[in-house]
Amino acid sequence: MFKEIQVKRQSGDSTFQPLNIACVFSPPAEGNKDVQQIQEDLPQEKADNQVAPDEKKVALKAIIADYNTRYGTNHDINTFDLYYQDVQKRIKDQQYPNQDLPHAQKIDVVIVVDMLLTGFDSKFLNTLYVDKNLKYHGLIQAFSRTNRVLNDTKPYGSILDFRQQQQAVDQAITLFSGEHQEQAKEIWLVDPAPAVIGKLEAAVTKLDTFMQSQGVAYAPEEVANLKGDAARGQFVNLFKEVQRLKTQLDQYTDLTPKNAAVIDRVIPPDQLQAFRGVYLETAQRLKAQQDKGGDAASSEVQQLDFEFVLFASAVIDYDYIMALLARYTQEKPGKQNMSRDELIGLIQSDAKFMDDRHDIAAYIGTLQVGKGLDEKAIRQGYETFKAEKSSRELADIATTHGLEPDALQAFIDGIMQRMIFDGEQLSDLLAPLELGWKARTRKELALMEDLIPLLHKLAQGREISGLGAYEQ
Repeated sequence: MFKEIQVKRQSGDSTFQPLNIACVFSPPAEGNKDVQQIQEDLPQEKADNQVAPDEKKVALKAIIADYNTRYGTNHDINTFDLYYQDVQKRIKDQQYPNQDLPHAQKIDVVIVVDMLLTGFDSKFLNTLYVDKNLKYHGLIQAFSRTNRVLNDTKPYGSILDFRQQQQAVDQAITLFSGEHQEQAKEIWLVDPAPAVIGKLEAAVTKLDTFMQSQGVAYAPEEVANLKGDAARGQFVNLFKEVQRLKTQLDQYTDLTPKNAAVIDRVIPPDQLQAFRGVYLETAQRLKAQQDKGGDAASSEVQQLDFEFVLFASAVIDYDYIMALLARYTQEKPGKQNMSRDELIGLIQSDAKFMDDRHDIAAYIGTLQVGKGLDEKAIRQGYETFKAEKSSRELADIATTHGLEPDALQAFIDGIMQRMIFDGEQLSDLLAPLELGWKARTRKELALMEDLIPLLHKLAQGREISGLGAYEQ
């Protein structure tokens, strides 16, 4: 059914990204010691395999054959345990970003009978779809597959129960928590959506009151007019709570149209996106002060926790943006689904692009609607744009510090190739200036102050060994 539906979706929508679906249940053991061991804790599968075992084997063979075709593997029913281990690995591989491990190598949804409901943990599992009757420890174990806290974008797991088992849930909680059922429910279960909407409304009111107390209007564009790091730090704390509650509400599947209308009234989507953009801009500046340490940051700034993960969408990644830009150039002038400003706003409100957002925004400024570029051309164009921009920045730094641009470029290229910063090579770079040791030390510090942000941008989150010594 998944295969049929996804094929239909793709035929009707070229932008549809299909999910990777897998399925796992144990075959009839038939003397296989590995399968017998697996089935010791799988009473339903053991019982199921007593009925029409040949049909079960045929179905599982077809499932494994599909899996081999999708992932380029060579599993079969006779070495089922290796297939089972591979399924588990690909579920856990969701921990890696797509740029490091392509989405095509991961599993998005796995259909199970008894397997993976106990003893298997992956923090990236966020939703369990239940269409079987569960009770007591079996229910607790199964539901607990989703409750491994990952970060603030996944503060809890979600259970979609198609069997209406609220009574069974209450019984299980009562059994495992003794007499303190209501207290246990508060720990186990999140507030219903209306209660969280009330908290969101209170958080927005608190932010509004604060901004007015600082003599500015409650509006994203007024954040730049806040005076002093203490005020900007307080904005960071207050808006972070707004975003946390909004992120929590985004995970509810039972929001009614009325709930959604109230949320949009409390903080309209355009306003939320604009606030996210100025939050990231403000937080980035304060984080730079915090990283320098010492007297560069006030005590209020030093205590800030920016929680950038709250501002990173799991859906909007680099691939998504490149595809979006390609569609932008393919549309006719005046017929775009998203304007240039809306594209830039989308990027600037997502923490994943915090280091690149100015580059992407500048690149968008060079694109022409109706040009009809494909995604490959967009990617190549962006890489060329970044390389040329970095060369210009490096040439400016070389001029500022009296260095030869080619020598400075070679110095940077050497660092990025090895991901190691070598202090001796820095001395060699400055040797033609023939400075005394005191003047050379001052020159090194001044040069590194300009180079460190550029090196971090080029590293794209990777660590450059030895660079930390110059960031103290």
